[in-house]
Amino acid sequence: MNRFFPYALALFVSAFSGCGDLIVGDPEPSNNIADFEAAWSITNSVYPYFQFKGIDWDSLHGVYRARAEQSKGDEFFVVLFNMLAELKDGHVGLTTKGGYYVRVYTPSRTVRDRFAFNPLVVRKYFDKELKLAGDRNMEYEMLADTIGYIRLSTFTQGGWIQEFHTVLEYFRNARGLIIDVRNNGGGSTTNSDIVVSRFLSGPLTYGAVYIGGQLQPASQLQPRGPFRYAHPVVVLINGVCFSTTEHFTEMMKQIPTVTILGDTTGGGSGAPEYFSLPSGRQIRISLKDFRRYDGIPYEWNGVPPEIRVEQTEEDIKHQRDRQLERAIELLK
Repeated sequence: MNRFFPYALALFVSAFSGCGDLIVGDPEPSNNIADFEAAWSITNSVYPYFQFKGIDWDSLHGVYRARAEQSKGDEFFVVLFNMLAELKDGHVGLTTKGGYYVRVYTPSRTVRDRFAFNPLVVRKYFDKELKLAGDRNMEYEMLADTIGYIRLSTFTQGGWIQEFHTVLEYFRNARGLIIDVRNNGGGSTTNSDIVVSRFLSGPLTYGAVYIGGQLQPASQLQPRGPFRYAHPVVVLINGVCFSTTEHFTEMMKQIPTVTILGDTTGGGSGAPEYFSLPSGRQIRISLKDFRRYDGIPYEWNGVPPEIRVEQTEEDIKHQRDRQLERAIELLK
């Protein structure tokens, strides 16, 4: 079981103890069993990492079926939570009857680095206020020695990413560029592709992806935009980078002018989807097995940096961003 589960579940129950959504009521055996069987079967049919993780999903059926039969009211939520937590997958979760989404697992690297980055500390390295763009999802400005800095806090779907072209134009003549995606939890691959495409000199084939154990046809990302930024680029990453941000990092890693610096990403890339259960609850399950260019799954492994620079919560408390400092030094 995820060693962070007891803490996370305690917080969850505490948060909802005053709500009508987590109140243990009378037994609902038929509804609970219907939800259990649906959740187990859906996961069994689509989840791509059973073999990779060494999970015997069949053996877990009897264990959690018995618990489901004995659960009363919303105690069943905990049964479902525990069963899905066996997958140890940061993309997997479920909703309460009230529609609140709960993730069942947090990767250890994400826990380690969640307070090892702070944008307020980053701002201390500038002698002017950072500019904002893209619905405040991007902030940017020039550092000393004409080194550009762009922070992408998310790749969430939306047209806001089109403003990246204007932001990159601002740094067209910069001697180097830092792209900071630390603590970026992912989003839309369409948005990350828009950024990657501005640094390509030619087509870049996507990494392998398997669905149901079958390798899918490969496709390519083409260069886009009015110009290619060909000066040196440093991408800053950490353990809170997840999902699409890991794809972004791995693709940028293939570009000769780009260096990846920081610490290994969280390790999750399953393209999850929501599935409805008979009661109306939903579960969120990963569907695809994405691979890095070396053939290793993103899941659990993440993307390691080319230059590893450890950074801790203590560094941030002392107003120090060692990863940013190393990136600036490298571009100088």
